[in-house]
Amino acid sequence: MDFKMPERDENSHKGTFGKVLNVAGSDYMSGAALLSSLSALKIGCGYSFLCSTERVISAVGAQTQNIVFAPLKDLAKLVRSCDVLSIGCGMSTSDEAKEIFKTTLANVGDVPVVVDADGLNILSQLEGIKLPKQLVLTPHPKEASRLLNISVEEVLADMEKSARAISHKFSCVTVLKSHRTIVCSNDGKIYKNTTGCSALAKAGSGDVLCGMIAGLLAQKMTPFDAAKLGVYLHGLCGEIAAKTLTEYCVLSMDLINAIPDAVKLISPLPFEEGRKSI
Repeated sequence: MDFKMPERDENSHKGTFGKVLNVAGSDYMSGAALLSSLSALKIGCGYSFLCSTERVISAVGAQTQNIVFAPLKDLAKLVRSCDVLSIGCGMSTSDEAKEIFKTTLANVGDVPVVVDADGLNILSQLEGIKLPKQLVLTPHPKEASRLLNISVEEVLADMEKSARAISHKFSCVTVLKSHRTIVCSNDGKIYKNTTGCSALAKAGSGDVLCGMIAGLLAQKMTPFDAAKLGVYLHGLCGEIAAKTLTEYCVLSMDLINAIPDAVKLISPLPFEEGRKSI
């Protein structure tokens, strides 16, 4: 399958490439918030807003100056002005997190939404919640088992069937993660990913993927196309990082650092022909 990055008009500004609102992190899981926020920026979105607790904002702010931070009290205002919502990474499943999740999804409107990690665990416990029309869910097999109320063994026995079942149940694009991740569209189309290696089997890897998909959605890709491209590039990042670091020693931040080289493999010319580089 041939993949292409979203086009970038020379006459553009940061607003052109979209604003991702990332509702992520909890007091003892700030790393997930950092990784998912940075990867959205690295893949090309214009803004990455992190809305979280004061403790998370302080921890993440000590590590990067590239993210815009917002306290949870501003969430209702921010959710009405974002281009993409990403929610769940490191969020926990506390009562407060559940309330934030329900309220945020109720007010997000028609913008694309990516739900990952604890967001999926919360979703599996809710009934009758109104879901956005443009929805991407990114479960691993255990999270998929909770969403479908079946065993992990049943999920693993037929990954395509499980992905289709999630897409049908939640009217969403499903990214069912494994060593060969499956992406299923709302109407049951299947893409089987071919990139990746064991370097991706590391805490934080899924947070990076979530941010990459959100960043591609912010650049006006469709949910199915953004999910397919995000998964493909994420796998390439693992392969690229492992060449230097080995499959044992790759950390999730190394995946983010490998994004430029992965992008070059599918978009080899960084500038239009005849256009001067800096």
